[in-house]
Amino acid sequence: MEANKDFNKNFLADTSRNFTLKQCSTLLEPLYKNVDDYEKILGDNVKKISNLQEMLYASHCHAVLIIFQGMDTAGKDSVIKHVLSGVNPQGCQVHSFKHPSQNELDHDFLWRANMFLPERGKIGVFNRSHYEDVLIVRVHPEISQSENLPSKSEKNMDKWKQRFESINNFENHLHKSGTKIIKFFLHLSKDEQHKRFLKRIDQEDKNWKFNKGDIKERGFWDEYQKAYEQCFLHTSTQFAPWFIVPADDKKNTRLIVSNIILYELEKLNLKYPDFNQTKKDELEECRKRLISED
Repeated sequence: MEANKDFNKNFLADTSRNFTLKQCSTLLEPLYKNVDDYEKILGDNVKKISNLQEMLYASHCHAVLIIFQGMDTAGKDSVIKHVLSGVNPQGCQVHSFKHPSQNELDHDFLWRANMFLPERGKIGVFNRSHYEDVLIVRVHPEISQSENLPSKSEKNMDKWKQRFESINNFENHLHKSGTKIIKFFLHLSKDEQHKRFLKRIDQEDKNWKFNKGDIKERGFWDEYQKAYEQCFLHTSTQFAPWFIVPADDKKNTRLIVSNIILYELEKLNLKYPDFNQTKKDELEECRKRLISED
């Protein structure tokens, strides 16, 4: 399974006005023959991603920001763990976004995302992200009351249109500054979430993952689907498109995500730094000195 542009196109978000998430499958035929085949494909992709990450770090020109969104139990943690397992921890930063703190609410909604952007040469991973402010805040408008916005702000205007515009401007700025943005929505079915919730309750080693608040949020399933649809419609851009990845089969999800990340990294045409003749002469002099010590 090679990183393939045509294959990846299958998962690009449709930004037409008639788009709905119901048009997108949550389950595909397995991309692997068996467990051994799955592990080989994923292992090959992970190794290639690791090699490219090393060149990314060495060249120090680009940064990469990978964003994961999805309903509870969609497998965001699992994908991050398995797909980025081979990346040098010194070159990768993972940040999980929770309910905004009062300090975060006292700033503009993009402030906390700015705090954790990857520097050049590194991969940054957002487990949830600044998109929570057009998703959970849209489903639960009472959260925005804590923002204490002035009367002549977005509070009394088309709030969501403003926020989508702010996000696009923010991501366009990052893109122009050398940050590659890769955005994934792990598309889970409601039935599969039901099974995964029960598994977390029934298996003791998974109890820690369960929060009764998750069941409350499940009651807003349709509202979240509509919020995501609006999000994709307004923020899937040429420089930062959304990939909608079927998430009912975790192994398939990891293979698809790894394939897309690999292809997007390859598009950066990463190389190790070139040395001029002065630097090469310096290296040769150091080499001679080291040999003379023998």
